[in-house]
Amino acid sequence: MLQLKLKDVPPVPLEAELISPDMLARMSLDEVRAVPLQLGKHRRRLDEFFEVGGQPGPELQLFGDLSRVKWLGRSMSHGRIEIHGNAGMHLGARMKGGEIEVFGNAGDWLGAEMLQGTIRVHGDAGGQVGAAYRGSLTGMKNGAIIIDGSAGLEIGMRMRRGLIVVGKRVKDFAGLQMKGGTILLRAGADIRAGAWMVRGTIISLAPLPVLPTFAASCSHNPLFLRLLARQLAAWGIALPSLDHQGIYDCYSGDSAVPGKGELLIWRAADRSTIQ
Repeated sequence: MLQLKLKDVPPVPLEAELISPDMLARMSLDEVRAVPLQLGKHRRRLDEFFEVGGQPGPELQLFGDLSRVKWLGRSMSHGRIEIHGNAGMHLGARMKGGEIEVFGNAGDWLGAEMLQGTIRVHGDAGGQVGAAYRGSLTGMKNGAIIIDGSAGLEIGMRMRRGLIVVGKRVKDFAGLQMKGGTILLRAGADIRAGAWMVRGTIISLAPLPVLPTFAASCSHNPLFLRLLARQLAAWGIALPSLDHQGIYDCYSGDSAVPGKGELLIWRAADRSTIQ
């Protein structure tokens, strides 16, 4: 396993899209040390910023406060990146496969426009998780992003497929212009969730402000939630889906588009059943 330990936090953001199993797995240690990174206007060597150890392969460990290191794992298609510390912006952007796990916080644009793979953040994340970049029509197209903490603005913006799970409350415009996929908000969100959504599902296990352009349709427990609950159980996440636990109030919208998305807001029979 290749191990990279950050020597010092860089004075300006360090662009490190070449730090990925796709690029490093078949290199020698000397070649890894010479990998070019971009610091401002200057091209620099990787070993100017990182202590390099272990052996190159499909698994990569990074240590230190990487909050100013951008584009880690960009477009990676296989392998695993494990980060012990905070991660910077664009982590796992346009990811095609593999796994990223962060034992800390992550910056904005986590998993932006990802195509496949899994990202797990044990801390908080910034805004635009799984979102489309400005001017792009489509956000994440598949894969899963699990955040144990909170997240910022516009998570899942224009996402088409895939799954985003956030453990703590998220900020405004969750699911903005959503085109498909599923967002699970375990602790709810601030205002304007689902604004201009066309398709897709936003599930909230806490009360959620509903836009007036969403219409109440029914209250029930959709069968697909049982399948989702099995998938989430593998990550240690509980999703209530049985009738004796409670029921979901369903809203359709956003009629301002018009759209055919849905909000599912959990109403527990007994609040002690929510885990």
